[in-house]
Amino acid sequence: MIKKSKVFEVYEGRMNKLYTVNLIPGKSVYDESLSRQNNIEYREWNAYSSKLAAAILNKCPNIFLRKNDVVLYLGSSTGTTVSHVSDIVGKEGFVFAVDIAPRVMRDLVFNLEARKNVAPVLADGNNFKALREKVSMVDVIYQDIAQKNQVDIFLNSVNTFMKKDGYAIIAVKARSIDVTRKPKQIFNEIREILQRELTIIDFRELEPYQKDHVMFICKRK
Repeated sequence: MIKKSKVFEVYEGRMNKLYTVNLIPGKSVYDESLSRQNNIEYREWNAYSSKLAAAILNKCPNIFLRKNDVVLYLGSSTGTTVSHVSDIVGKEGFVFAVDIAPRVMRDLVFNLEARKNVAPVLADGNNFKALREKVSMVDVIYQDIAQKNQVDIFLNSVNTFMKKDGYAIIAVKARSIDVTRKPKQIFNEIREILQRELTIIDFRELEPYQKDHVMFICKRK
């Protein structure tokens, strides 16, 4: 039995399973299972493959993604989580899917070619001048970039692309910042940095689904 969860446009089933309504019925993206109920097709959302799903299963009450939103997704990889964001925002929403790696972007284009609400953008998240030529102002920024300066990229993206009443989500990987220090120490330092400029709405550790990762959800003060 699949039913609505407390999170907008996200559904839940038995055994802690999450789903989104498939924007392209009959087509999976990463070999996820498809289920039909009441003539609606749902795609299972694997929390071991998606940090956003991990945050939801760890009791995040709201990811602030809704139908018709325009989203800047930094660090899109091959499109696993992007595809579920695409489901959530729907046909009238839009996702700018940005990644720096050509091979990864090639796979994303192949995986999501049927999804007309996703624009693949081969670009460096550090290069805001180049991104401004390809990306509009957005309702939500979602960042999953495993770089040492990931927090700087996040804050600059907020200041450059996020609408005044928008929301910004960052998945932080401790080992990408410093492999010699304890993850909790790194997470506390990042919290202090983010709080200088933003209001942190929610904070979630992502284990057991994602090791040494946390999620911050923020908005402007």
